[in-house]
Amino acid sequence: MSSLPNDDMDASKPEEIARDSENSVEEHQVSRRAAGTRLDKYLRFRYPRISRTILQRYIKQGLVTINGMPTKASYEPSEGDLIRIELPPPPSSDLIPEDIPLDIVYEDDWLIVINKQAGVICHPAHGTQSGTIANAVAFHAKQLSKGSDPFRPGIVHRLDKNTTGVMLIAKTDEAHWRVSLQFERRTMKKQYFAICEGRIKLDGDIINKPLAPHPETTKRMILPTAMPPRQAMFKEAITEYRVNTRYDGYTTVDLFPKTGRTHQLRVHLASIGHPIVGDTMYGGRIISEKDLVGSGSDDPLIEFQALHARKLTLVHPILEKSLPIEAPISERIQRIVDLLEQRGKS
Repeated sequence: MSSLPNDDMDASKPEEIARDSENSVEEHQVSRRAAGTRLDKYLRFRYPRISRTILQRYIKQGLVTINGMPTKASYEPSEGDLIRIELPPPPSSDLIPEDIPLDIVYEDDWLIVINKQAGVICHPAHGTQSGTIANAVAFHAKQLSKGSDPFRPGIVHRLDKNTTGVMLIAKTDEAHWRVSLQFERRTMKKQYFAICEGRIKLDGDIINKPLAPHPETTKRMILPTAMPPRQAMFKEAITEYRVNTRYDGYTTVDLFPKTGRTHQLRVHLASIGHPIVGDTMYGGRIISEKDLVGSGSDDPLIEFQALHARKLTLVHPILEKSLPIEAPISERIQRIVDLLEQRGKS
């Protein structure tokens, strides 16, 4: 049995233990591969829907033990250690299932994969409690993974409000944490499609530029050139791109993000002088049919980024086989591509 440090616990001021008859108890035996990982990080992999801060609170409250003994978040379990965790029930939720159409491209007993449409947010936030993907899947599915957030049942990852394409939803908790682990370990292959302004010279390259939220607004991300590192928390962000087709004044590209930062693809393309068409937040322009071919309507073809999550290739969380899933490009983006074909290739 491992010797467990617990010198951070103040016996004179014990915290209130959140034990309840409704707590669910789960046990995990540490594998050789996972041995030596900090306890809070290990649990974060197991329970991706629960924040690391909350898991650390559970550890401090004694809801997590190793081989029957209390411990601390920084402890590194050994192979064979038995981790026992009591999970308090999530708070009651007012999430209302809504009969919102979903474009489902794949479904089985463990997963739903949709082709997300533009203009729809993934889950309730900032006062928006209805009309989200979470409301829609709550209506569609009899069972969804729970996690720690009652307003995000089944939601494994997010796409920006106006980014279209492949989005995964988990039906079971096991499927959820196994898929989330693939995202965290970067073993899942992601491919996006975008229409950029200008003619990209290189056939392909890797953009390695860290990103951070703008200190004055959470709606924008910035590069280190815009803010000294001391004033912003920058995180690694890596994008590989490959040119698809060059047109007169525009380029279509396939994007392969190696990390998953907010607005990563949009900022990275703008940083090399080729913002995504329609992405006014990062320097892109709104275009019309008349802009592209010299005639036709002046109405905007698209009023947000021409960015589409085209393909995900993952290992099925339960069946353990390769699962490539594609989502057809949206009609708006395809319309722009068709007009670019008329405009002519570079």
